[in-house]
Amino acid sequence: MTEAAHVTATRRSYDTVATDYERLLSAQLDAVPLDRAVIAGFAEEVERSGGPRTIGDLGCGTGRVTSHLRSIGAEAFGVDLSPGMIAVAREAHPGLRFEVGSMTALALADASLGGVLSWYSTVHMPEDELTASFAEFHRVLAPGGRLLIAFKVGDERVRLERAYGHEVVLDVYRRSPDRIAELLAAAGLVESARLVREPDPREKSPQGFLLARRPRD
Repeated sequence: MTEAAHVTATRRSYDTVATDYERLLSAQLDAVPLDRAVIAGFAEEVERSGGPRTIGDLGCGTGRVTSHLRSIGAEAFGVDLSPGMIAVAREAHPGLRFEVGSMTALALADASLGGVLSWYSTVHMPEDELTASFAEFHRVLAPGGRLLIAFKVGDERVRLERAYGHEVVLDVYRRSPDRIAELLAAAGLVESARLVREPDPREKSPQGFLLARRPRD
């Protein structure tokens, strides 16, 4: 099947920026304690869920959040569309597992994960791809498994032509927490909490975080 043009553009853009992305963002979580708290709460919920403990960081980029998960005691691995990002992740975090893959067609067994982390990794997806990714999240989560999705809050599509010091072609979708919750519910995932924080000086929109679970029944 022919790959959609925006998927190819997204992969190429991140292949291009991978080294500078890691250089610029590797320590970003250190400056945002609220984000770290959300991740920590999610990881603890996975630990207490009674199912698999493994967390898939889907759309992991250069592995900075995968590494953070491991540093707080979680079992985690990463998957990303961009071979360039995965190459940098493997070099930066040699003790962790990283694979190239698509969130719309994950090479993972059904009900194999206790947690799915999507840390801004769906922001380049139009709604049909977002729906497909959420269906995959449901499939790979074990009953009782947890999802944490971080996203940019709003109601618009923004075209980026330069990022991380390079020319790129990236569409960024800002979405409301209500719409994210609706799409998750349609995929069979039940919201358990949400948080919206105001942008910090480096950000251009509010930031959203939504926790959900796959029901046990």
